[in-house]
Amino acid sequence: MSNPNSPVYWAYIVPPDGIALTQRSAADKWELHRKEQPVASRSQNFSTEEDDRSFITALARGLDVLSSFKRGEEFLGNTEIAERCGLPKSTVSRLTHTLTRRGYLTYSEAHGKYRHGPALMGLASVVLGGLNIRALARERLQDLAYFANASAGLGVRDRLSMRYVECCHGRATILLNVEIGTRMSLSRSAMGRAYLAVCDSRERDDLMDEIRAIDESAWPRLRAGIEKGLRDYEQYGCATAFGDWQEKVSGIAVGFHPGGGLPPMVLNCGAPTVMTPPDFLLSEVRPRLIDIARSLTGRVGG
Repeated sequence: MSNPNSPVYWAYIVPPDGIALTQRSAADKWELHRKEQPVASRSQNFSTEEDDRSFITALARGLDVLSSFKRGEEFLGNTEIAERCGLPKSTVSRLTHTLTRRGYLTYSEAHGKYRHGPALMGLASVVLGGLNIRALARERLQDLAYFANASAGLGVRDRLSMRYVECCHGRATILLNVEIGTRMSLSRSAMGRAYLAVCDSRERDDLMDEIRAIDESAWPRLRAGIEKGLRDYEQYGCATAFGDWQEKVSGIAVGFHPGGGLPPMVLNCGAPTVMTPPDFLLSEVRPRLIDIARSLTGRVGG
């Protein structure tokens, strides 16, 4: 029996793959196009890997295999992994065999496919456990989520996406279906735009070049959204996305530098517009979000 006090998530707005079930705009099609690119073609930095003498291709391919699983997927076969990574099936077979031997994948005889293994889960728990900034942010993010009847979270950049590493929900009956591990668009979400506003200019230029290279036809619209996000950040101290990431979703975000050698991180707050309108986010939520970001700046020891 379900808990009557549990929030009812509005899965229509943000289903597991992060793409709305409504008619997709050109920018939405770009996001789908990006996700359908072979994993191996999406590098962390916009540089030619073939020209990097320190780049270990075999290691990169193994990591791409582990990254080929999408949220909510339990099993993948070699054929599916090969398609997603843009690699020959024979190469993938050797990679999955090696990763299974090391415990990063587990093979299911019943399904004839692979799933993430305990070694990878242990590695993930170490990474998340090492982000003590999550514990520092959690209570205040939860208070903000209750105040705004919204979802509030902490995110980091993962290639051309932002990924939640902490997420809190308010008590509203209609909320965003986001959780730890959910990805958001770097170019169209408030979280992504806030990251671009606070990262160094060289990284921002490299990321924008990479976004442009994926789909030239969608670039003018995406660039306009990014530039608006940068202007909003100068004007309001936060980035905004009112219907840009998803048509009926409003969100704001603030970036900060946690210290300790970590890259910039981003706090956000968002909800279906019918529950939490843009004016409320800017007038009431924005100063609270900025205050949380300031309190977390430089808190990680190095």
